[in-house]
Amino acid sequence: MPNRSWSENLGRLLNAGRGCFSVLWLLEARLKGCSLGNGVKCSGRPLISVARGSRLTIGDGVSINSTLRSNPLGCFQPSVLRTLCPQSELVLEPRVGMSASVICAAISIRIGEGTILGSGALILDNDFHHPVKNFGWDCDPAHGARPVSIGRGVFIGARAIVLKGVTIGDRAIIGAGAVVTGDVPARHLAVGNPAQIKPWASAPSAG
Repeated sequence: MPNRSWSENLGRLLNAGRGCFSVLWLLEARLKGCSLGNGVKCSGRPLISVARGSRLTIGDGVSINSTLRSNPLGCFQPSVLRTLCPQSELVLEPRVGMSASVICAAISIRIGEGTILGSGALILDNDFHHPVKNFGWDCDPAHGARPVSIGRGVFIGARAIVLKGVTIGDRAIIGAGAVVTGDVPARHLAVGNPAQIKPWASAPSAG
């Protein structure tokens, strides 16, 4: 066994402690109505809310990071998973990973197997508010909401934003800070604000 410094030993002890707390956060998620697969891991306490009559499903091996040191870029906030309305659904398929990311579903958000969300990524299927008379704002998230579908093995960069009605194909890459308002084909790259779409020359074949 190699000799470890005191800081390395302390880090290992703290990581073990975080693993113990993960059990509590997963229990809390179950009590709130989440359906959890096997091997789900929480580093830090995520913010989870499940509207009555909605469905929030977290698949096998999903990793949810919410602590500062759980991501090389740091997590400036907890990860957030919310279903906002009755009959809405939010589905994370197996081996999805997210760090300090926000996903809020008023109708439907589905994220495919093996997709990774970078620190601070934001995925919304709704606008949360819409204008009403006398310069007011209504807060019905279902108004004008449109489903979001994200394929398998997608990489969504740090601080990227995916907005309502978007479909992203398998093995696409969303660049850091991109604002995605339209569909991204499989094995394509979306970068910039608004996002520009281009082929991903080095995209691996399916399988």
